[in-house]
Amino acid sequence: MIEAPHYSAAGTKKKSVLLPAALFDGTVNEHVLHRAVVTYLANQRQGTSDTKTRSEVSGGNQKPWRQKGTGRARQGSTRSPHWRHGGVVFGPHPRDYRLGIPKKVRQLAKKSALNARAREEALFVVDSLEYEKPKTKTLAELLGKLGVGEKKVLVLTAGAASSYNVYLSGRNIPDVHVMRFVDATAYEILWADAVVVELPALEGTEAPEKAEGEGEGGAADA
Repeated sequence: MIEAPHYSAAGTKKKSVLLPAALFDGTVNEHVLHRAVVTYLANQRQGTSDTKTRSEVSGGNQKPWRQKGTGRARQGSTRSPHWRHGGVVFGPHPRDYRLGIPKKVRQLAKKSALNARAREEALFVVDSLEYEKPKTKTLAELLGKLGVGEKKVLVLTAGAASSYNVYLSGRNIPDVHVMRFVDATAYEILWADAVVVELPALEGTEAPEKAEGEGEGGAADA
């Protein structure tokens, strides 16, 4: 069994807790992690880059000069790619970069990412963060007591009603990302140097994750 340091919501050190074996078995599948990260990053691409071909640029309806007798190379159109302001050869055009990934592979990638952070002793468990109103100072003090105040931190909540206040408290802190535990992807877990998880989030059963590439609010960021 893998253990993780346990803290109160105020940052007081408590007895270490055993992490659930369903998620934390110590296995880190690097191939699956790589596939999940590549899929996530590909799904963030907009694919809106576009260039004009020689059929789309303006001008060039006539030959620049007559075919023979000028001493210059023959030219048929100023739209030709080797002319300034001519068309672009093999340039980018709008396309969809989205990739698919099986649900079980996505779940295994998330599990591997959590195991990687737990093995590095970069995963911290805290009691439920019951914030009646947003308070950035309170969350910043908690992260400071955990010793991760200067790192990139991912705070995973259990999804209770007060989680939104936790999100509002953390959005003004640089390099701190707050989201629900069930919404976290392998990429976001690997992005963080430290992962802070609410204890109630670990006590429940595994819930289905969001589609790879979806960001806060369900919209595709990637």
